[in-house]
Amino acid sequence: MLTTLGLPIWRFPSSWPSPPKPGIFYPPSLARVCTRFQEKLSREKLNPDLNIVGCHKSRKSFSSRSTGIMAFGSSKDGAEEAGPQVGEQLYLGMDFGTSGARYALIDKQGTIHAEGKREYLQHVDGKAIDRASSWKRTLFLLLEDVPVHLRPYIASISIDGTSATTMIVNSTTGDPLCRPFLYNESCPDALPIVKSIAPANHTVCSGSSTLCKLVSWWNSSDSNKESAMLLHQADWLLWLLHGKLGVSDYNNALKVGYDPEVDSYPHWLLSQPYSRVLPSVQAPGTSICSIKVDVGTQFGIQEDCIVCTGTTDSIAAFLAARATQPGKAVTSLGSTLAVKLLSTNRIEDARFGVYSHRLDDKWLVGGASNTGGAVLRQIFTDEQLVELSKQIDPMKPSLLNYYPLPAVGERFPMADPKMVPRLLPRPESDVEYLHGILESIARIEAKAYGLLKDLGATQVEEVFTAGGGAKNEKWTKMRQRVLGLPVSRAIQTEAAYGAALLALKGAQQRIH
Repeated sequence: MLTTLGLPIWRFPSSWPSPPKPGIFYPPSLARVCTRFQEKLSREKLNPDLNIVGCHKSRKSFSSRSTGIMAFGSSKDGAEEAGPQVGEQLYLGMDFGTSGARYALIDKQGTIHAEGKREYLQHVDGKAIDRASSWKRTLFLLLEDVPVHLRPYIASISIDGTSATTMIVNSTTGDPLCRPFLYNESCPDALPIVKSIAPANHTVCSGSSTLCKLVSWWNSSDSNKESAMLLHQADWLLWLLHGKLGVSDYNNALKVGYDPEVDSYPHWLLSQPYSRVLPSVQAPGTSICSIKVDVGTQFGIQEDCIVCTGTTDSIAAFLAARATQPGKAVTSLGSTLAVKLLSTNRIEDARFGVYSHRLDDKWLVGGASNTGGAVLRQIFTDEQLVELSKQIDPMKPSLLNYYPLPAVGERFPMADPKMVPRLLPRPESDVEYLHGILESIARIEAKAYGLLKDLGATQVEEVFTAGGGAKNEKWTKMRQRVLGLPVSRAIQTEAAYGAALLALKGAQQRIH
């Protein structure tokens, strides 16, 4: 054993007991050398049984050559940043989106200690790999990207995935029985069957619902259905960490028909032959069990780290904004315009694509319009959007009345698949034109919140903004005028941060 000032630095498990718990102080300069050595070994996949124990000081940044990942604390003015303190725990959240995955590592105050991202691999050694294998590899690459000296502090882990991304796996081995059904994939062959058994306007009455995907697979697959199990993307990824097959959460399970209000699958679903493949359901952020021994050993994570149930990516993004009171809402201004409102009442109406996710004793009511950033990018470059926005007076109403859509069809707040985009007349001034489009999108946002109120949701009182559009301060002021409400940019918008908050919740529940 090597020592400095009488303190142990590392141990080799083949001849020494397990390393001590994190929190012992090691001289920063020497601890950094050890950490760099561990990172090098990890990158080269030598995977020795070598563990670096925690220290009070960490480097200002941690860089991975492959991803450009930064690890950071909350220091100011370039001072050396403080790492985890004695006895402190960290909470890991991972977000698996449409094109890549992210992680965020936070403490109980919500301070980010490390974060990073990975794109999904399409090829390995020159050979194409399937989506499930790509997700699995990305999961373990993200764990590898977490700075080595922080891993022993991880107390809990949670993951979010894209809503309605569906997997049918072997109920014994967990291996996929078919390719995953993606979140936006429609199964029109199953829709009439689902509509015949589900209540009118139920959330599952959509071709892209999880239930439609299950029914489509059930009626067309020759696989042994006796050994099949349905999991969502987040469920399967979490299973790789905890090993307890068949556990989901009530956010992901909503679109397969689970009723979060009564905490059970409805009778009309349980009476179907394919109900035997449905997973058990718990609240998001519920402790499932400790991390698998082999996974913990491989990545230097303590054996008492718990793995918690996850959620969907949109719910995790809402959690990240920390809108915790009824009447608080988050508008996401990305390629589309999506609104989510915390309500005391549950609202469901498939005609408008409106449905409610349960959040503890409240409901997250949401809907999404086809308007948004995709329209803007059809007309302007990013540089033009920045320069033209600077010239807009956000307090002056635009007289132009558009309905900006990237293509024919709208779903919310007006359900009209034949609606034609309205972007004329176009004035000579590009500033006026952009002003008119931005204000028209703001009016659609106002109609969206108005519809939620008409359907019975809690009235919106304040709006936080996520997505690329949140960066446009002129648009924010314009929307505040149109909505007649306080509008501000959410401090945290990454779904990985919301997943980390779920991990924190799970750890706290375990303590209490």
